[in-house]
Amino acid sequence: MRILVIGGGGREHAIVSALSRSAHKPELFCMPGNGGTAELAENVEIDIEDPATIVAWVEANPVDLVVVGPEVPLVVGLANLLAVIGVPCFGPKAAGAEIEGSKIFAKDLMERHGIPTAKAEAFDTKEDALAYLDAHGAPIVVKADGLAAGKGVTVAMDMEAAQNAVKSCFEGEFGEAGEVVVIEEYLEGSECSLLAFTDGVTVLPMLPAQDHKRAYDGDEGPNTGGMGVYTPVPAVDDATLAEMVSILERTVAGMASEGIDYRGVLYGGFILTANGPKVLEFNARFGDPETQVVLPLLKTDLVDVMFATAEKRLSEITLEWSDDAAVSVVLASGGYPGSYTKEIPIDGVAEAGEVPGVTVFHAGTMLKDGSLVTNGGRVLNVTAIAPTMAEARARAYEAVDTINFLGMEFRTDIGLKALQALGEV
Repeated sequence: MRILVIGGGGREHAIVSALSRSAHKPELFCMPGNGGTAELAENVEIDIEDPATIVAWVEANPVDLVVVGPEVPLVVGLANLLAVIGVPCFGPKAAGAEIEGSKIFAKDLMERHGIPTAKAEAFDTKEDALAYLDAHGAPIVVKADGLAAGKGVTVAMDMEAAQNAVKSCFEGEFGEAGEVVVIEEYLEGSECSLLAFTDGVTVLPMLPAQDHKRAYDGDEGPNTGGMGVYTPVPAVDDATLAEMVSILERTVAGMASEGIDYRGVLYGGFILTANGPKVLEFNARFGDPETQVVLPLLKTDLVDVMFATAEKRLSEITLEWSDDAAVSVVLASGGYPGSYTKEIPIDGVAEAGEVPGVTVFHAGTMLKDGSLVTNGGRVLNVTAIAPTMAEARARAYEAVDTINFLGMEFRTDIGLKALQALGEV
């Protein structure tokens, strides 16, 4: 069995790691991969935003399944092209991936199918958007409509921040993604991610996880792709989880009713309001860094799950999960999410992996002349698993202390909210 994983971040290292544990013992390829995936798979240097190039490689190097990690290859139709040549793909076709590719598409879909979400309006001129802000005031949320690598959302607590966010979009900070701006009401509550496997009919939820989007401790600073994550989430009780699962099921059914055959992961970004969970966003793939705590706790063979998803027989699968807690801390390059320097030597990763229950997933790394160096904004994900949240958090930060590279930045409060909710602080 040969499986190709598309992507080169921490999410893809976690996927490759989970696939490598399979009883099927697949031969793994990762495109383009990183310094961590190189230990478990054959890295393939190819531009993954060019689907035709990927398909040409697959035709020359036949595989049994393609697993797509990032959103861009999905939005530009990689799954569609793979279907033409008869190769199963874990990931939706372009029509389904539009749920992440366009916030307007997602909002309209939710409105048509009664999915609870924030009220929103879309604007294609700066003047109209600013006029709307003047009429509605702050706090308010400003989003670039298209893909912006997790950085196109501003939760503006005052008018100046809201106006600056609108100007940033229309003045080109996010390229084409910011040519249309979505402005939506500010909702109060705790945020939570719930991912689910789906073949377009059956929906199998994973474990809830809580990401930390802001760059600095105390949820301060600019939005990032995610600075850390934990599971389980004490704020999610059984009733809340059931409603979140129902929302994902209704969303998949809604897409199916409109002719969208959605297969892969549906990621729901939720906010837990006083009136129940509401959707902040949908993503068309595994979350990053949520995957780095969720997949290590999956006891069911991931190869079986992915083939069943791609082949529309997910009803045959029952997911089993560990009862342990997991905490993952992101180590980032100095300056992230702004500009940063690459190719900085990294020390201590092997020592970190010797801490009980710890796995270091590589995100922005590469091997240069046989040595591990930085190659991105988010560099490493230090993930720890333990019977309790307190133990997992302690192990993660113990491992973080062994790692060093010039300019390394990280948050020191990942999982702290969970401990406070559990009364362990």
